[in-house]
Amino acid sequence: MIRSAPSSIVFRAGQVRRIASAAGKDYGRLPHSNSPIVSKLKFFNAVSGDGNTIPTYRVLDGVGKPLEGAELPEIDRALARKVYEHMQLLPTLDTVLYNVQRQGKISFYVSLHGEEATIIGSAAALELDDEVLGQYRETGVLLWRGYGLDNVMAQCFGNEEDTASKGKQMPVHLSSPKYHFHTISSPLATQIPQAAGVAYALRRIPSRRSRSIAACYFGEGAASEGDFHAGLLMASTIPSPALFIARNNGFAISTPSSEQFYGDGIASRGPGYGIHTIRVDGNDVLAVMSAVKEARKRCLEEGRAVLIEAMTYRVGHHSTSDDSFAYRARAEVEDWKKIDNPITRFRLFLESQGWWDAQAEEELKDRLKADVMKAFKRAESLPKPELKELFTDVYGGEEPWNLKEQRAELQGLLRKYGNEWEPWKAEIGRFRNKARDLID
Repeated sequence: MIRSAPSSIVFRAGQVRRIASAAGKDYGRLPHSNSPIVSKLKFFNAVSGDGNTIPTYRVLDGVGKPLEGAELPEIDRALARKVYEHMQLLPTLDTVLYNVQRQGKISFYVSLHGEEATIIGSAAALELDDEVLGQYRETGVLLWRGYGLDNVMAQCFGNEEDTASKGKQMPVHLSSPKYHFHTISSPLATQIPQAAGVAYALRRIPSRRSRSIAACYFGEGAASEGDFHAGLLMASTIPSPALFIARNNGFAISTPSSEQFYGDGIASRGPGYGIHTIRVDGNDVLAVMSAVKEARKRCLEEGRAVLIEAMTYRVGHHSTSDDSFAYRARAEVEDWKKIDNPITRFRLFLESQGWWDAQAEEELKDRLKADVMKAFKRAESLPKPELKELFTDVYGGEEPWNLKEQRAELQGLLRKYGNEWEPWKAEIGRFRNKARDLID
């Protein structure tokens, strides 16, 4: 039983430290802890209804006007227009490739309608040599870095110019060593602990220790995976410059965020790991830019992880394998497009600064559509890689027996049926050299 104590007390290791004030209300702290001791029973909870929820950082209001007291990031006319053009490029690209998939010309596609501000705003705040580990909605980061529409189309079509995977990966599973963009994987959340490892590696490289971070993107659904906790635990206990960017877009495939967790979003988990955390309006591109820039600065100065939760909304379907109107009302989506459209909000800001007008808007949309269609038609016309590439770049070192066996089996089938069976004959014609590299 702990009794009240005088203002001065001698204590031994293992005993509770007590430093009572004259009023008898200061009971000190636990050993090896900064947690103060109190005599009143009180539980705490971020969603208890007592107002202790995490705030959301915003710069621009819904009509593009800066909030009173808000500080704009360093942005001039040229940078603002570049940001806006990339934000407009993403839905243009999404519309074409989504329809192309529906026509059966590519196998799969993931759009990012509604999340343009989160993707482009963060890309603009990162340095070009920061390592990026994406989920599958971060095509805009690569485009911002100069990857180009032709490379995006080549990967989605898996043609001979697909430098990312030589036709072996699903569409939008992009990668580029040149642009410091790590290969996207289909399994959910695998990139989160990998980002902690990449950040730790950067910390151990003298030439990059004070220059580069690892930026990891994922959705709030991925944060329900064990990999999320493993990654944040590693990055916090083995301090590493990892920036975790959670896109809380409201849905994990068909599960709304209200059914994924009861706590106060993803941001509430950061302090549990001792990680600097901020929640930002993901539909406000200037707020995202400011938050990511400051978070990156903290990563480098302290060599520690930072967590950003970007609050946005997934206007599009989860992917071409999903019909979101089966679990949400069409009217809800249409309302979000009108009420909180990140592109519209930033355009209104540009117009208020005298940096944009209706003529520039029309010219931009026409140019972007022409550029995307040109890249699409070019990618569609190119052949697939040589068929032998199916067996390359899978394993390092000596080729294993199972690949040799599979290649021999395919060779036999091609020689027997390749020029006889019409379905195969037509398919072989799509490959470079018409599969002669294997047949011969």
